[in-house]
Amino acid sequence: MKEYYIGVDIGSISTKAVVIDENKEIVASTYLWTEGSPIEAVKKVVRDLKRQLAALKEEFKIYGVGTTGSARNLIGTILQANVIKNEITAHAIGTLSRYPNVKTILEIGGQDSKIIIIKDGIVVDYAMNTLCAAGTGAFLSSQAKRLGVPIEEMGDIALHSKNPSKIAARCTVFAESDLVHKAQIGHKKEDLIAGLCNSVAKNYLNNLSKGKPIEDMVVFQGGVSKNKGVKKAFEDILQKTIYVDPDSHLMGALGVAILSLEDRQEEIPFDLDMENTEFQTIGNDCKGCSNECEIISVYKNGKLIDRMGGRCDKFHLLVKNK
Repeated sequence: MKEYYIGVDIGSISTKAVVIDENKEIVASTYLWTEGSPIEAVKKVVRDLKRQLAALKEEFKIYGVGTTGSARNLIGTILQANVIKNEITAHAIGTLSRYPNVKTILEIGGQDSKIIIIKDGIVVDYAMNTLCAAGTGAFLSSQAKRLGVPIEEMGDIALHSKNPSKIAARCTVFAESDLVHKAQIGHKKEDLIAGLCNSVAKNYLNNLSKGKPIEDMVVFQGGVSKNKGVKKAFEDILQKTIYVDPDSHLMGALGVAILSLEDRQEEIPFDLDMENTEFQTIGNDCKGCSNECEIISVYKNGKLIDRMGGRCDKFHLLVKNK
């Protein structure tokens, strides 16, 4: 009987998941767009994992589930996760499992980005960017549509540039203005795309590094790490080798799956058949004090299973003690 663990990374743009075995090896994985509905996205993710596991034709049990990402608490409740961790911890653990000597993690996702500084296998500093979109995948995606180029091809096109256009790196509005102007005066498409890649790398470093030591080895991950143009831009700016793992987009999910494995106590009652399970969330303001916290009640097939969102444990404890 195989012993498996699931890790799910639920972001605002994409949802990623992996299944690992006792040796922390990925046996199944999936990646899809969240599309504004983390619950439906996770249902699709679980369905895909179930299909992949069935194809292995092996008997197995799920002994742990971990969640991370912006919707980690909601999805952790739905999946009855034994571990719910923030993205910094999850990405660090996932990366260290593949690169024990990593000192700097550069991560760029669809809507946010982060830098993680590691010393002797321990996170000693980090920073996250959640305000400006100029250094994220969403920015690249919008500009790819503007240029009529598939987002998946941007990196390869950028590598053909011999004279990258200079695109503003401080703000998405200025970057778009630069892009439009330089396209109108005849800059080649590969030069515009290479300029965009350089802009993303510079924006990231301007906003996140801010004096932080970027030391070898440096690992680049998140969906944007698949863009060869952005990887090259980081290498040119930092004058360092940048490592990109084949599973670079799954590091958060891998990390939280490993944490679930390490927290293993007993087999958890995890159901891979979620298609017909109805989940509902209802928000209400608490009037118990001047904070007026928004309390989110989570229902499974009409039954209350958790409440979250308050600054105190009042409502959570009410559900726990029922």
